[in-house]
Amino acid sequence: MKNNKKIPMELYIHIPFCVKKCDYCDFLSGPADGERKKAYTEALLAEIRGIPLSERASREIISVFIGGGTPSLIEAADVERILETLRKYFSFSPDAEITIEANPGTLTGEKLEIYRKAGIGRLSLGLQSTEDRVLRTLGRIHTWQDFLESYRKARQAGFENINVDLMCAVPGQAYKDWTRSLRTVAELGPEHISAYSLIIEPGTPFAERELDLPDEDTEYRMYEDTAAVLGEYGYEQYEISNYALKGYACRHNIGYWRRTDYLGIGLGAASLLAGKRFHNTDRMEQYLKDSSVPAKIRRDTALLTKTEQEEEFMFLGLRMTEGVSEEEFQLQFGVPMEQIYGEVLEKYENMGFLEKKGEFWRLTRKGIHVSNHILADFLQD
Repeated sequence: MKNNKKIPMELYIHIPFCVKKCDYCDFLSGPADGERKKAYTEALLAEIRGIPLSERASREIISVFIGGGTPSLIEAADVERILETLRKYFSFSPDAEITIEANPGTLTGEKLEIYRKAGIGRLSLGLQSTEDRVLRTLGRIHTWQDFLESYRKARQAGFENINVDLMCAVPGQAYKDWTRSLRTVAELGPEHISAYSLIIEPGTPFAERELDLPDEDTEYRMYEDTAAVLGEYGYEQYEISNYALKGYACRHNIGYWRRTDYLGIGLGAASLLAGKRFHNTDRMEQYLKDSSVPAKIRRDTALLTKTEQEEEFMFLGLRMTEGVSEEEFQLQFGVPMEQIYGEVLEKYENMGFLEKKGEFWRLTRKGIHVSNHILADFLQD
């Protein structure tokens, strides 16, 4: 397809399957047999084919993220079919970033070669910890050795852009366990590391247990020292939980924080398109039945007001270490940022939580630790 206007858009493809749900996970995912996976793949392809021309004709795809669940559980040939179908119906940027998530132990050399052949250039491996004891506590199905084997195979298959997920502040984890995991992974040299704190989500097995969690001071130290430790290995923090070697920041993630339009495809997938937010049904049987007519599976469509867009600009953009641009705010909304948010900006600048650098406002190191509270203050009454 020829694309002249080249309005950038991202695609998120949801694969809702996993071998076993982790004890902390509240994502829309779960185990399934081969027949269900095949049926879902066909429904996913039907949804892609059914996307209205009006939602794709003037768009250029700058990134694709295949997430889950564990996308590496479906047949690699089906991943290839999904990408072939996307390319048939959408115009892709020549340098589009294409990522697939995978869990250690679910990859083979053959799978990885098919991914590369399909144009996938970025692999995201869900390690979480280098300590087998911690992995068992989290309910993960792999070991550290499983991860090393998957990482080695990925490099052999030609992947030159690999992310590794790590999780801190988990039950029974000491400060030294966390810094050891950071250094062990950094020494492998992945291009990107995502380092998250555990969040106890309602409805998960963790929410029902009494957990031996690190105290608040230890969690603070874990987070603060993450940037320092990874900095020794050349990783730059570009977002609250993400670190990358120069040139390897995840463009798909940045698109979310910068409010680039994205279309979610698959069960429960969320979208931001032309000022509208909506998500697909999270009911599998409904999705399998009606996916070929996207209008039938979309839920909670809401056209964002100018105020809601201003709010999102601030509380999403401030997740980036670069911060939010006064110039871009003025261009998008036609008013100076300080006219809308001057009082809040001044309040947190005086408290040492925000700072201004050039035309950008950003969280300070001190501010990052209380970011949830600060970002909520940018919701207008």
